[in-house]
Amino acid sequence: MQVRAAAIPESSDRKRLHVITWGCQMNVYDSARMQDVLAPLGYAPTSAPRDADMVILNTCHIREKAAEKVFSELGRLHRLQQAREQAGGRMILAVAGCVAQAEGVEILARAPYVDIVLGPQTYHRLPEMVARAARAAGTVIDTEFPAEDKFDYLPDASAPQGITAFLTVQEGCDKFCSFCVVPYTRGAEQSRPAAAVIAEARRLVAQGAREITLLGQNVNAWHGEGLDGGAWSLGRLIRALAELPGLGRLRYTTSHPRDMDAELVSAHRDVPSLMPFLHLPVQSGSDRVLAAMNRGHRVDDYLRTVDRLRTARPDLGLSSDFIVGHPGETEADFAATLALVRRVVFAQAFSFKYSPRPGTPAAAAPSQVSEPEKERRLAELQELLRAQQARFNAGCVGLDLPVLFTGAGRHPGQIAGRSPYLQPVHATGPTTLIGTEAMVRIAAALPNSLSGTLSTERACA
Repeated sequence: MQVRAAAIPESSDRKRLHVITWGCQMNVYDSARMQDVLAPLGYAPTSAPRDADMVILNTCHIREKAAEKVFSELGRLHRLQQAREQAGGRMILAVAGCVAQAEGVEILARAPYVDIVLGPQTYHRLPEMVARAARAAGTVIDTEFPAEDKFDYLPDASAPQGITAFLTVQEGCDKFCSFCVVPYTRGAEQSRPAAAVIAEARRLVAQGAREITLLGQNVNAWHGEGLDGGAWSLGRLIRALAELPGLGRLRYTTSHPRDMDAELVSAHRDVPSLMPFLHLPVQSGSDRVLAAMNRGHRVDDYLRTVDRLRTARPDLGLSSDFIVGHPGETEADFAATLALVRRVVFAQAFSFKYSPRPGTPAAAAPSQVSEPEKERRLAELQELLRAQQARFNAGCVGLDLPVLFTGAGRHPGQIAGRSPYLQPVHATGPTTLIGTEAMVRIAAALPNSLSGTLSTERACA
């Protein structure tokens, strides 16, 4: 049964909801929207799981031993659930997200006390699932890929996210990289219509957002219905969003090199509010490994894309993802990855040891690399990436950078925010600057942030 959240009558009984989120920014966005759909039932957020009438684990299947971490957390929550029952109350436990999608049967077998198991495409049905769980014994499970678009069933009203906000525009993946479970847990690529995205962005700005990050598993694969009825690309959507009054900054993540088209590259040149920082995962610097990963691009393709982007926006900072020790990776393949890193030079990057995901082609591939060898390669790669990040941050010293201040700093009189390159920046200044962008002269590059002094206390134009 499918129920629109707006059709659920509001409850007069206030209940408490605690959501634990693992994984990417899209999971953070999904957690916020789950709170939105449960609000008409009377659920309000609480920071303490022991006080909650309902706890949702919004899970991620990307990292190593993700399922075991979920079961460990469930064991802890089950003790709280039992204590609530002994006191005459009820705590509903729900597991959402990609682990729920991939391992719903295992959750039922190992944690029968879980009340709800739901995949990332069905959280718009949460009100009906909660009603079913409240009136019946046993676990309610919904891990289908429904025909309807869940965004059509979500309420327009949403809780304010703050000065920086996330907005999902695209979901799913058609790429089928050999190491990745996303196509199996999130389904095929789907793009939201431009009108829906722009309307949500307008609401976020009205609630105080000054920076919006567009989200998608392959966000630059977005091809939604445009305002003119035709198909738009992400570059066209960014140009439309940039016209919204009050929206000062735009970002998008995560990108795939195969989907970096000319219109999006030109948006980096032409749209001042599109920040000069891009996460563009490459995964490996070896053509042989990229083919085994089924990435669909070669090293030269990636390098040409980087050159096009840097021609369009010379001050662009790049981030990337790397996996070391993919099955069959040789020492020569790993050396090629180091060579690519030295050629491109990254402002920051994320790097991981390959770990098998059940059901993916790489998990059953021959020539698995040993754990000690993966650890050695990862340490060498991370040393190089850290050195590049440190040089990039040191290169900011002496520059005047626009900083969007998002809150108070750790010390009295200090305010903190983010540079265009997503670096944390702190400076001494009045709290009246929070929510505005101001120029900061960078004085020092610290291990995890930049510090500086205000060039002016007026917000940037």
